Amino acid sequence: MSPETTSETAASTERPVLEARGLVKRYGHVTALDGADFELLPGEILAVIGDNGAGKSSLIKALSGALIPDSGQLLLDGAPVKFHGPADARRAGIETVYQDLAVAPALDIASNLFLGREPRRKGVLGSLFRMLDRDRMQADAARHMADLKIGIRSMKQTVETLSGGQRQGVAVARSAAFARHVVIMDEPTAALGVKETGMVLDLIRRVRDNGLPVVVISHDMPAVFEIADRVHIQRLGRRVAVVRPGDVDMAEAVAIMTGAAPGDRAAA
Repeated sequence: MSPETTSETAASTERPVLEARGLVKRYGHVTALDGADFELLPGEILAVIGDNGAGKSSLIKALSGALIPDSGQLLLDGAPVKFHGPADARRAGIETVYQDLAVAPALDIASNLFLGREPRRKGVLGSLFRMLDRDRMQADAARHMADLKIGIRSMKQTVETLSGGQRQGVAVARSAAFARHVVIMDEPTAALGVKETGMVLDLIRRVRDNGLPVVVISHDMPAVFEIADRVHIQRLGRRVAVVRPGDVDMAEAVAIMTGAAPGDRAAA
C-alpha cells in the first residue's frame, strides 16, 4: 500500500480537529501561501517546520485568526469556519502561545493566567464596582498549574522572578486553561537551555495527554523529533510532505524542507 493510500485510509477513519484546504495569501507580487493544506488530528502533537520564507508563519497566523487568507477554507471539527481576527479563533477554542509569550512581568502568575479574562466578584461588588475575584483567580491558577505539573509554589509570585522555562509554563498554562480545541505554540524552546527545553517538551506532552492536540512551530529539529507524532514540512508556501519521526531521520526531513529531496510524502 502506498503512503498516499495509507494516509487516505487513516483520514477516512479519523476526522481532523483543525484543517486547512488550499489556503492562498499574497502580498503584492509575493505569495506567502500557495494552496497550503494542513490537518491536525485528535490527540497528536504536530510539528510544523520549514526554511525561512516557507510560509509556515503565515499558515499559523491563518489558523489562529491573525491573518485572513485570500482564498481557501478552514474547518474546525469538520465544519467550515472563518476567522476575522484572533478573538474569533479564541472564541472557537484555539489558543496560541507566541514566541514573545505576551506575559506581563510585573504581575503575578494568577493575574497573567487570567489576563484579559479576569473573573469579577459576585453581586454588586463585581457588577457595579468591577472588583476582581482574586481568591478564585488564585485557586484556579494553582489548579491549572498543578494539572500540568508546573512546580511553582505561589501564584502570587511575579512573573519577572521566574526562569525562562517557568515563564513559558505560565503562558502554556494560560492557553491550556482556555483552549477547547487546539493549542498552537510558536518556537516554544527558543532561547532556552537544555534543562528548560526538556521541561517545556514535557509540558507540551502533558497538554496533549490532557486531551488537547498541539501544533508546534519550531526550528529546533532535535526537539521536533523528540516531541512530534507527525511533522508537517512546508516549502514555498505549501505543504510538501507529512512524515513521522520514526520513518525518516532529521537529515531526510531537512532535505525535503530545502528541496534537496522530493516531497509529496504522506505519513501513514
